[in-house]
Amino acid sequence: MSPNPSPNPSPNQDPNPSPNQDPLAAATVAAVRRAGARMMTRWSTGSRPPGLPELLTSLKANDAAVADTLRPALAEALPGAGWLDDEHGSGPLPSGEWWLVDPVGGNVNAVHGMPDWNIGVSLVRDGRPVLAVVHFPVLDETFTATEGGGAFLNGVRLRVSGKTSLDGALAGTGQAKPGHDPEPARRTGAAFAAMSDSALHVRVSVPVTQQLAQVAAGRMDLHWQFDNVRSHVAGVLLVQEAGGVVTDLDGKPWEAASENYLAAAPGLHAAALEILTA
Repeated sequence: MSPNPSPNPSPNQDPNPSPNQDPLAAATVAAVRRAGARMMTRWSTGSRPPGLPELLTSLKANDAAVADTLRPALAEALPGAGWLDDEHGSGPLPSGEWWLVDPVGGNVNAVHGMPDWNIGVSLVRDGRPVLAVVHFPVLDETFTATEGGGAFLNGVRLRVSGKTSLDGALAGTGQAKPGHDPEPARRTGAAFAAMSDSALHVRVSVPVTQQLAQVAAGRMDLHWQFDNVRSHVAGVLLVQEAGGVVTDLDGKPWEAASENYLAAAPGLHAAALEILTA
């Protein structure tokens, strides 16, 4: 069932609510919200894994619980579409329709009892994201977007920030992908320092899709990422459909297979890109 419209739209929410969702979008929202409800039965503010083995076990169990809920529902909604739930997968997809699923974005936060985690689903058709649903169960916020149809929060249309100067901007990026190569972490650190010299505040946090949703809602002003994984596609579509500008760090139009990206309010994109590429 589609969520109720937000009773108190923010200044960055268009007061005109979304039109009736098409059946596929409605089915996707319903499936994602059911998965969120299942995760809420597993989540506790008192959760404290004693060590890495227990942490990894909880991460896998959370992902499995959500995937087991989503996969049959999405297969029923769109028979024949492929399924990918590799959180760190990247690169181009074969032609056709694919569900890209990040079962629990910010899973490590959920396992530690923090509220900033989400269930994220996007549908990619011939390399183009056409549908996105990102649900934050603890806050009961559901972000949706369709290609050419706008972005919405609980049924209320979203617009990105109207800021035009970085000195008042709230910016963000995600943690470098874990691994043995120290260079990604160094690059992220250098970009954080450079952006901190110009922006009001810069946060480095997960989940990435949460930051992208906040950019779409006008709560944050820009977000960049040096590694563009497929699980970020839902958030990118939210920003695009809310009127944001998304390019790679060469300034070229973003594609699902781009290696990096900057998603920003139109009035800040050029200045932010200059800082990140200096």
